[in-house]
Amino acid sequence: MLKKIVTGFLIFAASSLFGMSLHQLNTASKSELMEINGIGEKKADAIIKERKKGKFKSFEDFQRVEGIGEQTAKNVKNDVKVKKDTKKK
Repeated sequence: MLKKIVTGFLIFAASSLFGMSLHQLNTASKSELMEINGIGEKKADAIIKERKKGKFKSFEDFQRVEGIGEQTAKNVKNDVKVKKDTKKK
């Protein structure tokens, strides 16, 4: 029983962190986006333009942005999580 509770909590915590990092991508200003590794002015503009069409629901969904491929999406995912964790401390 304890194992199920712990597993459930870990799944919830991981999904919450994932959701928060996507939230940052969906709400960040241009200058905030440019603070993310691999995102310059042109990609920040492309992100803002694309998210006006609809929020990003996953990092795979994030790849619909022009100039964002699988590797960049992975880097952004990792960088956003690191920045989120850093701000907590």
